[in-house]
Order: sequence, then structure tokens, then C-alpha cells
Amino acid sequence: MAGSGSSEVRTPIFSGENYEFWRIKMVTIFKSLGLWGLVEKGTPVFDSKMKTKKVEESSEEEAEAEMCAVLMKDAKALGIIQNAVSDQIFPRIANADSAKMAWTLLYSEYHGGDQVRSVKLQNLRREFEYMRMREGEQLTAYLTRLNELINQMKTFGEVLSNERLVQKVLISLSRVYDPICLVIENTKSLETIELQEVIAILKSQEQRFDLHYVDIAEKAFGSFSIDQKGQNKNNAQSGSAKSQKSWKPNNKPWESRQKPQQAGAGQISNGSHSVQQDGVKPQCKVCSKFHYGECRYKG
Repeated sequence: MAGSGSSEVRTPIFSGENYEFWRIKMVTIFKSLGLWGLVEKGTPVFDSKMKTKKVEESSEEEAEAEMCAVLMKDAKALGIIQNAVSDQIFPRIANADSAKMAWTLLYSEYHGGDQVRSVKLQNLRREFEYMRMREGEQLTAYLTRLNELINQMKTFGEVLSNERLVQKVLISLSRVYDPICLVIENTKSLETIELQEVIAILKSQEQRFDLHYVDIAEKAFGSFSIDQKGQNKNNAQSGSAKSQKSWKPNNKPWESRQKPQQAGAGQISNGSHSVQQDGVKPQCKVCSKFHYGECRYKG
């Protein structure tokens, strides 16, 4: 049954990056299969000179059977480690004859010393302090980025308190969440409120934002359709009005054209001036006769 159960476990493949995450997953797999003790402490010594208490109380046959069972478990754990590394990493543990030896080789090379771990942790702390939610970024995407960084800090031994995480979330959100953040800060105690409760409140606010944006988009689309219809109607009316106004003789509208008034034989009165009509002699104001040119009786 143990073999069938182990075949269902999918081990993560370590290719040289994110060793801490890989190590945590592997420890969980070994514990679920009952092999973590062999990987961490190694196999007990079985020989004629140094025997365990359990071997002294049992017969030699039982001791050999127990030793074979332990060695089979150790070989099983070693095979899991070998299958959980890529072909580029496998040469580093190819000569290891026990699960503990292979595990220790990988731990020594990729876990790093205290100084290396201190530098990495300091960089993660700096990234945590400066992390902010981008404009237009979804709340879920930002919380995922933040959670990944928090998990990396945990692998190096940095465990942040619930209050510190709540404060970080509230001060790092974009400006659209300022009103709801102020409500949480003024109505809730940041020392006792759980991070999951804050996230639930923020997600409900994000849903309200989405509904509000959808409502605005629908109204904008409806007003756009109405404006298009009104504009087409106005264009039709203005087109007919322009066609009527464009019907002008000699570029003058009909309303502004005055009807000619007959001021006498051969004259058309236009205000105080007399306009000569084609083919008719004008009437002289001096002798009251009809002729061209200057009157001889003038003066």
C-alpha cells in the first residue's frame, strides 16, 4: 500500500533555483511517507560490535530483517531525491549512497551559509518595504505578489506578525482604496483584526468598483447611441435649412430683396437717388425735360 501511495506523489523538480521552496515541499513528501527520519538523521548502525537496544533484545534473523527494511526505506528516499532533481543537478549527488548524504550535499551547496542567508534576507526585507500596488493592478494580483514575497522571507526565518502584515496591506494599496482603508483604520483595531478579514473587506470593495464601472460603461454606451440619433436628426434638419437658404438670386436672400417702386417715367427710385433705366432718357431737374448730359439752362 505504501508503494501505491508513493507512486501518486508528484515530486517537484529542482533545477538550481528556489531551493528553499523545493526543500519545504520535499520535507512534506518525506514526512507523509514516513521517510523523513532517515533523510534527516541517516540509517542506524548495524554490526556485530555496535548494536542498537532493539537488536540486542531480538534474534539475529529479526535484526537482519529489520536492517533490510531500513536499507530499503533509505534506498527509496534516495531514489525520490534523485528523481526530484534535474539532469544538470544530478551529478552533484550521483556518488551519494544514502538519502542523508544526498540531502546534505544539496543543503550545503544551495542553502548557503549564515552570511549569504543574511544578505538574501536583507534584500527581501527591502523589497517588502518598498512594494506598492501599481495603478490599475487588480487586488488579487497584488496580494499574490505580496504573499510570494512573504513566503520567501519565511524560508529564511523571517516571520512577520499579523499586525505588521495588516499595516503593510493598508498602506501599500492604490489611491482608489483610500476611503475603505480609512474606514478600517478608524473602526477596527489593527492589533486584533485578522489579515483575512481585511482582505475580505477589500475584495468586497473591489467587487463594488467593478459593478460601478460596468454601470458607467452601460450609461455611456446608451448616451452615445442617443447622441448619435439626435445628431443624425439635427444634421438632416440643418441640411434642409441650408438647402433652402442656398437658393438665393445674385447671392441675396429673397427676404432682403426689395420690390422696385416706380417713381416716374424712366426713373426707379432707390432712396434719394435716381437710377437711369436702360433705353429711357432721364428727366432733368432744371428744365423738367428728358435729355442726356448737362442742362443748358443750368445757372
